[in-house]
Amino acid sequence: MALKFGVLALVEAKPGKEQDVWDFLEGGRAIVADEPGTRTWYAFRIDERTFGIFDTFETEEGRQAHLNGAIPVALGAHGPTLLAKDPDIRLIEIIAVK
Repeated sequence: MALKFGVLALVEAKPGKEQDVWDFLEGGRAIVADEPGTRTWYAFRIDERTFGIFDTFETEEGRQAHLNGAIPVALGAHGPTLLAKDPDIRLIEIIAVK
């Protein structure tokens, strides 16, 4: 099957919480390792306070399972202390993959 679906989430750390967001995202890798529908998962840094997550899925069901999984729950629990504002979460359609 081809990768057709994705999630792009951008988050902004509160001042002084940049390392905590880094650590939170780094720990997310172990969580998504147990999600069979999540084919790729990337956590990245854009600038000093802006971070992101990009995930890919073969099916909409896989994407929905991820969106209802442990990472969003953890973001909901820790986000208020780590993030300057709510995450900007976008559902995307993948056009091409190499």
